[in-house]
Amino acid sequence: QAQLVESGGGLVQPGGSLRLSCAASGFTLDYYAIGWFRQAPGKERERVACSNSYDNSIYYAESVKGRFTLSRDNGKSTAYLQMNNLKPEDTAIYYCTTAECNIVPNDWGQGTQVTVSS
Repeated sequence: QAQLVESGGGLVQPGGSLRLSCAASGFTLDYYAIGWFRQAPGKERERVACSNSYDNSIYYAESVKGRFTLSRDNGKSTAYLQMNNLKPEDTAIYYCTTAECNIVPNDWGQGTQVTVSS
């Protein structure tokens, strides 16, 4: 069964770093888009980073630009979201998807919780 599994979340102090992983099972990521979304309590889910399948450009939300980096290791069928200089407002559940950047998926995994707090 093809699925994506997010991991790597946790509790971190403001200014700290985390690297989230998105592991594909049952398929390889080579020719797919990769997107990271997050949803904070009481807020709508928002896209924070995305890479289309058909070009090399990567989109970042303004709120994370310069702090978050999306990457992938196709050999491991895993994508990553490196998050540096974390802020309390980054606290959310983070999800990954293979939907193209102009598409909002309607199917989500369990996500991984990121909590930024002192």
